[in-house]
Amino acid sequence: MSPRSASVNEELRRRSRERLLQAALELVDEHGYEATTLGDIADRAGSARGLVSYYFPGKRQLVQSAVHRLMHRTLEEALEREPRTEDGRERMARAIDAVLGLARDRPVLMRQHMAGILQGEGLVPCPEQRRLAELLRDTCVRHGSRDVDADYPMLRALLMGSVYAALVPGVPMPLPVLRAELFKRYRLDWELGVPPDADTGSGGTCDTDLSRFFATGYRPDGQPK
Repeated sequence: MSPRSASVNEELRRRSRERLLQAALELVDEHGYEATTLGDIADRAGSARGLVSYYFPGKRQLVQSAVHRLMHRTLEEALEREPRTEDGRERMARAIDAVLGLARDRPVLMRQHMAGILQGEGLVPCPEQRRLAELLRDTCVRHGSRDVDADYPMLRALLMGSVYAALVPGVPMPLPVLRAELFKRYRLDWELGVPPDADTGSGGTCDTDLSRFFATGYRPDGQPK
């Protein structure tokens, strides 16, 4: 068998990283952050334990990247779902509902994510976080922002604050109340996006199968699809 090309090796490395991200997301969602070890993640991904350290400095960075992947892909799905629209107000409403929907449908993951950001190194830059930032910045621009460098951090802060408020143990704020405040700030009609009483889904966040967010498939010969 001839040696694999550099492009094939790069694709294999990318898919190895994808499998680790998916495994981390699944295990933390199932068992919580503290009960999930790097060994568990490597086993679920079918990877060697040392490969985890090759891609990620530690568990916190791996889990943060995995949750950012979930967030940016959920947001992407919400923004691009049918009927597709370029209307800035509708896209802002979809973005708000997508993030609030994650707090509702993935409370374990989002609670652990918020806790991780508040500890140690805080928000760790990674490709997944950068893609999420790009989508939110673009949402601000389409909504009519004249100063995206100021408006994007504010939108990010408001969304993070709303997720935190929705997940505080013992005293969570109702998501419809948080949604109403965000919609008021951005002058959005309640019927935009996915209202809490709508029959349609929230963008897929309550689906237990997370595989659509990750490119991890292989052909029987071991080559990437």
